[in-house]
Amino acid sequence: MKIILSLLTSMVLFTQGIHSQDARQIAENASDAVEFSAMEMSATLRIIDNRGNERIRRIANASRKFNETTKTLIRFLSPADVKGTSMLIYEYEENPSDMWIYMPALRRTRRIISSEKGNSFMGSEFSNADMARPVIEDFTYRLLGTETIDGETCWKIESSCISDEVQDENGFSKKVAWIEQTDCLTLKVEYYDRDGELFKVMQLNDYRKQSNGKYFAFHMEMSNVESGRKSILAVDQFQTGSGLDENSFAVASLDQ
Repeated sequence: MKIILSLLTSMVLFTQGIHSQDARQIAENASDAVEFSAMEMSATLRIIDNRGNERIRRIANASRKFNETTKTLIRFLSPADVKGTSMLIYEYEENPSDMWIYMPALRRTRRIISSEKGNSFMGSEFSNADMARPVIEDFTYRLLGTETIDGETCWKIESSCISDEVQDENGFSKKVAWIEQTDCLTLKVEYYDRDGELFKVMQLNDYRKQSNGKYFAFHMEMSNVESGRKSILAVDQFQTGSGLDENSFAVASLDQ
């Protein structure tokens, strides 16, 4: 009997190990499916409160990889109260990203510290952390099963923060992503707070395959189920590659 129990326990642990590894691999594949070495785009950000009042902001975004660091520059083009505001992000392979923001009203650039990364991105339901790719090692992964969304069979992958510091940095304790099985594109993400309560839901659609074989979602909507607010990011123009040199992604260039 002890031998049978031992074998059963080993089989359960082995299966759990496979599911854990599969879940992480699926998460990595989903990240790789939308990774670009360089791109430029313009987009419209709509911020809608729980009464339906709407604010519209237009932004320009450029990203390019230099050695092992991906550098992203986001500039607000309109309206006047945010025009000139710029954010710079350095993403690393295994370490947390660095972020800076330039506020024209203050005429200075400051670093966004780790505890601020989970805060709202310019008053929207997206967070500062949403502007950068998550670090794979910052989470543990679990395959919750499969579910169909809009006719697409998806894996449900739960990603849980490994520490309080990671929770603070991302603004959530865990998330559950629906990743379709054909091209590993993320269609939906639920975010849970420190108490394990659902508080935000993101939906991604209008994926378009680019010339390099990667995909980009041209429509992203983040809804706050607690406040009733939502934000919609719609891509107006997109291109792979970027003509910007590395100096354009320097911290000193944010006020230009």
